[in-house]
Amino acid sequence: MDNTRIYRMSFAGVYPHYIQKAEKKGRTKEEVDEIIFWLTGYDIPALQQLIADKTDFEHFFSQAPHFNTNATKITGVICGYRIENIEDPLVQKVRYLDKLIDELAKGKSMEKILRK
Repeated sequence: MDNTRIYRMSFAGVYPHYIQKAEKKGRTKEEVDEIIFWLTGYDIPALQQLIADKTDFEHFFSQAPHFNTNATKITGVICGYRIENIEDPLVQKVRYLDKLIDELAKGKSMEKILRK
């Protein structure tokens, strides 16, 4: 699988889709942000700067202040791939985020999404 497209994809280009997906199901932008903060350790100003800079996913995850160690508890299938079997670390991190947003849109509680 050629992952270079994922590496170069702009986080700012995908972020509105995360929000849109959540809002269609009655969830909020704040909940999407909370998931991102939990997973990466970013805060609001840092997230806004990443979006303004059109940071790609490679740098979005490599510069994350604190990638949550509980991310390994995120399991299941996303886009036809079992998350825990994805070998490329960056692709796995992107899929972790995708899975969390999917769980939000499916109505799971934030406590369960954030693996508390």
